[in-house]
Amino acid sequence: MTIARERTADLYPTRGATEVSTPRQDPVVWSPPGTPGPVGAEQLAGLERDGFLSVEQLITPDEVAGYRAELDRLVTDPDIRADERSIVEPKSQEIRSVFEVHRISEVFAGLVRDPRVVGTARQILGSDVYVHQSRINVKPGFGASGFYWHSDFETWHAEDGLPRMRTISVSIALTENYDTNGGLMIMPGSHQTFLGCAGETPKDNYKKSLQMQDAGTPSDEALTRFAQEHGIKLFTGPAGSATWFDCNCMHGSGDNITPYPRSNVFIVFNSVENTAVEPFAAPVPRPEYIGARDFTPVR
Repeated sequence: MTIARERTADLYPTRGATEVSTPRQDPVVWSPPGTPGPVGAEQLAGLERDGFLSVEQLITPDEVAGYRAELDRLVTDPDIRADERSIVEPKSQEIRSVFEVHRISEVFAGLVRDPRVVGTARQILGSDVYVHQSRINVKPGFGASGFYWHSDFETWHAEDGLPRMRTISVSIALTENYDTNGGLMIMPGSHQTFLGCAGETPKDNYKKSLQMQDAGTPSDEALTRFAQEHGIKLFTGPAGSATWFDCNCMHGSGDNITPYPRSNVFIVFNSVENTAVEPFAAPVPRPEYIGARDFTPVR
């Protein structure tokens, strides 16, 4: 296991007395033009511009069935439910997420190593990569709660100590994503501005934030400004589709009050050249199952 280095210069200040906007100081696509990989030049240009790219079918229907069966096995396993890596819905007390799923499940570990997945991450980030975070998300029908607007990098920088914006996430749908069942929303182009939020990080903030956010959430005024400037894109698509999105995209999701569940597997890849240091705006790092401190490259 690799230990985090001491804190470096803070390029993206946050969690201070006031909300602060900082222009992005990092590339979105780190590999040189023409670098071989699963993603074409036009798609990479769209990622650079919008902060995301969609893949209509990343995994096949047969593969979806296998991953769905593994998800169902995990969320019904009493030992998994009792594990600290499982997060439950505050109201229903049903499992909402299971973190570090690539370490819990060899099935999902295989997905992380799939060339269609890790190969894309390497191509975008221009280096070997490791898993900063992985989880399965379960959003059953009739009342599963959403996640408020936020930038992942704001939290990963403030509480996990990621120095630069050299991190990419992929959300792979394991159920149909309708326009009504609490799907992912992103403000296209918002990744080019870092919004440093106001307010200090409470002790053990992760225990609350994984169920309902508070610290690290933007003001209504800032969100209104971002939405007016960038608009909002809602992602729909069949099981097996995927969305890759930059770590600094402003995104969120609504509640699911339909009968139709929405489940996905979520993997965060970070460059081995951007490993975590001490947190920039928190007293101690979050637990390793949320923000990895093992920087071993995916092979």
